[in-house]
Amino acid sequence: SLALPGVFVRIDETLEEAAYRTIKEEIGSCDIYLEQLFTWGDIERDPRMRIISISYMAIVSPHKLKLVKGERVSEVKLYSVNKLIDTKEKLAFDHMKMIKYAIDRIKNKVAYTKIAFEFVEEEFTLPQLQKVYEILLNKTLYKANFRNKIKELVEETDKMTEKQPHRPSKYYRLRETEYEQNKGIFKR
Repeated sequence: SLALPGVFVRIDETLEEAAYRTIKEEIGSCDIYLEQLFTWGDIERDPRMRIISISYMAIVSPHKLKLVKGERVSEVKLYSVNKLIDTKEKLAFDHMKMIKYAIDRIKNKVAYTKIAFEFVEEEFTLPQLQKVYEILLNKTLYKANFRNKIKELVEETDKMTEKQPHRPSKYYRLRETEYEQNKGIFKR
């Protein structure tokens, strides 16, 4: 059955180091957003033995993905999260619960963090960013209201889209506040 990537934590590494090791082994990159998600400890979650898992949520741009088949797996493949949930695809252990928990976490974080910006390139158009918000929130947003809400978070670049069938769009980037520049918050 399908399973999320994971490893056992080595005696000489931290939880975060184990998470980054998994990411490096499975997708070949560590330049990503990573956040501890939840600790899973139901008694019979793994029929082999008592296993406690600490799950992490990683967000990585598709152009950074380089899927690598490691020693522990027969195949590495990307799946649409919505299709996995809708088709009731069989996942190992409680991995479906983990996926649903991560989706809920992202939806909740959209309201009070800049996590949506992890799903766009460094420079993006406002329609691209709005589409990300709509996907994460699972609802259609009114263009004018959306732009009003995010105007303090973005700054224009001097670039425009080219060779589009519609009117060119301006490119924007995430505006970093002085606090973020000094503390490294939400840095890429």
